[in-house]
Amino acid sequence: MARSPYGNYGHAILTAGALRTPDRVALTYCGEQSFTYDRLNRNVNRIANALLAAGVAPGQRVAALLNETLRVAEVYLAQAKIGAVTAALNPYWPVETLRDVVAASGCTAFVYDATVEDVVGRIRDSLPGVTTWIDVRDLPGAPDDEPPLSGFHDDPLALYYTSGTTGLPKAVVHTHASSLATAQIWLDVPRAPDSVFGTGAIIWGIGFPAIVGPALYAGMRLVLEQDWGPANFLRVVPRERVTHVSQIPSFYSALLASPDHEGVDLSSLRVIMLGGEPLTATMLDRIKARLPEAGVFSYYGQTEAPYTCMGRVDDGSTPLGSSGRARTGNAVLITDTQGDRVIDEVGEINLAGPHRMAGYDGLPDKTAEVLRGDWYVGGDLGTISADGVLRVLGRREDAIVKGGVWTQPSVIEEAASALDGVAEAGAVGVPEGAAEQRVLLAVVPRAGHGLDASKLALALADLLPAHQCPDHIVVAEELPHSQDASGGPGKLLRRKIRELLT
Repeated sequence: MARSPYGNYGHAILTAGALRTPDRVALTYCGEQSFTYDRLNRNVNRIANALLAAGVAPGQRVAALLNETLRVAEVYLAQAKIGAVTAALNPYWPVETLRDVVAASGCTAFVYDATVEDVVGRIRDSLPGVTTWIDVRDLPGAPDDEPPLSGFHDDPLALYYTSGTTGLPKAVVHTHASSLATAQIWLDVPRAPDSVFGTGAIIWGIGFPAIVGPALYAGMRLVLEQDWGPANFLRVVPRERVTHVSQIPSFYSALLASPDHEGVDLSSLRVIMLGGEPLTATMLDRIKARLPEAGVFSYYGQTEAPYTCMGRVDDGSTPLGSSGRARTGNAVLITDTQGDRVIDEVGEINLAGPHRMAGYDGLPDKTAEVLRGDWYVGGDLGTISADGVLRVLGRREDAIVKGGVWTQPSVIEEAASALDGVAEAGAVGVPEGAAEQRVLLAVVPRAGHGLDASKLALALADLLPAHQCPDHIVVAEELPHSQDASGGPGKLLRRKIRELLT
């Protein structure tokens, strides 16, 4: 039986919209260009046919280094239609990282835009495996009829890269099917026929199937900008009547800290999606005071399983500090150190659904480590309530496991910092990485105070359960910190606290 064209990501995301509502505006770019679904589809078809004419073949891996948001949308969709596998490169990587990622990717073609021409010149000679270099400005004229479709369902669509802290970014393989499942985000979020999704430059990588794809799939108007900082946000939202946005909470810290927003008409905003960092009650109150008609939603997911959970937090239906429930068709559970499901206890977050990645490219051992049956287990800890509400607590690698129970260091640190005379506290598990650990607590006294480790231990024994009580307390003059951009103390370096024992 012939494979359905609706199993092809490019066809299902864009061609279907052009067939359904050809004259509806699909996309506006920087307030200067506007495209109906039909026109955008024809533009994408021209690029797809031009890529085929340039020698790009179905199944071929094509590195895409693009920073113009319109080019990202057009090229990613064009490559999806013809079945080329897009390696979605980050234009802000160091040149060395970019070169090494492309060398490891198996790409034999490279597509780029004018903004990265200099970078391409610097890496081109060091990538002999890439035999086809395509500046999108030089693509030949091509017909705008539908190209021959290739790539469907479980065929690989793209490599999206994680922002790992060590080594090269891992290449996450998503298929046509997993990306289409991600495109269904708006099934769980209110929208209307006139909904408008606004976004800025970061749509390359996983931002594409998590932002661009869902907006077009839902028939929304997508507003693409090159800059989505507070100043341009204040210009674009009233100009385009943007209704939906997806950001991090600290964006609103910056936006509302300046009087520039006062008097700007932001009344069109109806849905604010927030993730990536905690949303405090104070910040939620400030957002609602400024944008009372906007629903505020939290979400949780990873590159390997985008937007798995979501929930509205401003109306009380989802508790503040949580990430909501698994969205339609997805699932989440928490497992303890033995791999058993737990409720209202700290454990590893397991994510499942058709949106889950196929694996890490070229890393079978790492893939086997995180894909456990139907589940993706990516190293985050959390809790889940009996009615399915997820609360994310942090990374497993930072947690302490004692008595078979995980604890986030912050719980112990907060209890210790509340004691008289304690200026700062840092907790770690020892030995590092062990299946069973002891709790080491380091404390710094306030100026003019002395601290007695044994008295602190007694006080904490009254405040904390046994698996969180320190086994060893060290009184130190200071705790190790990184430096922030201004040269002052930055993030607490918990791993170095272990050195205080030696």
